[in-house]
Amino acid sequence: MTQIPATTVANLRDLGGTPLPHGRSVRPGLVLRSGQLDRMDPASDPAVRALNLRTVVDFRSVAERTDHPDRVPGGARLIVADVLADQLATRSAPAAAAQIKHLLSNPALAEQHVGGGRAQKLFAETYRGFVTTASARAAYRTFLTELGAPDAGPLLFHCTAGKDRTGWAATLVLSLLGADDETIEREYLSVNPAVRQAFAPLVEGFIAAGGDPETALAVIGVVPEYLAAALDEVHARHGSVETYVREGLGVSGESVERIRERLIGE
Repeated sequence: MTQIPATTVANLRDLGGTPLPHGRSVRPGLVLRSGQLDRMDPASDPAVRALNLRTVVDFRSVAERTDHPDRVPGGARLIVADVLADQLATRSAPAAAAQIKHLLSNPALAEQHVGGGRAQKLFAETYRGFVTTASARAAYRTFLTELGAPDAGPLLFHCTAGKDRTGWAATLVLSLLGADDETIEREYLSVNPAVRQAFAPLVEGFIAAGGDPETALAVIGVVPEYLAAALDEVHARHGSVETYVREGLGVSGESVERIRERLIGE
């Protein structure tokens, strides 16, 4: 995976170049991931303009989209696929993946909901919800169906920080392409430096206001245990990622095969 040094898109990365079995790799320029796109400006950002995006899939909640609406390049379609709608509607505690900036702006709130080690438990529950909730299944079905459409072009998918909802989507793509477990985990964890840099001012303010540094790090980063929670849920319910995608999400076999044909390069 290649980080793209764009100036108007946070945590922009191309899955292209990720190694696959038999000496192959993911074709570049076709499936990309990032954080929110509220500052995207193709006119002033050559790196973004060169992507020639055809489709943008936004995994964020209503509140996130309202506060920071996407700026999408001309000619690209914007598709909303709200992963956390069900979790946000049914849980009294905030879904941390959708509330990072809110939590880190209020140390008392953060301590109440994610302090004392609760962040790890909350994120693991959120990741299991990526597999089990109806809104998440619908969102990831939409994403993979768009990626496997006959006329699909370069597609970018994102959430707010580009690490949790987006990280699970990248895991699904690489799993379908045959990437091994080590490669998938390495790609998943590779966003940490960019995310920590992006949130550094917020974390510094949080700590200065009395917030726990360990809580801040647990909220803004990703760890193997979060990904393992989702994968464990997949294997317990479906046996494999392939079965989960085809039967749990309802993605057609034709879409899966087109994803492989388009993205597996020499």
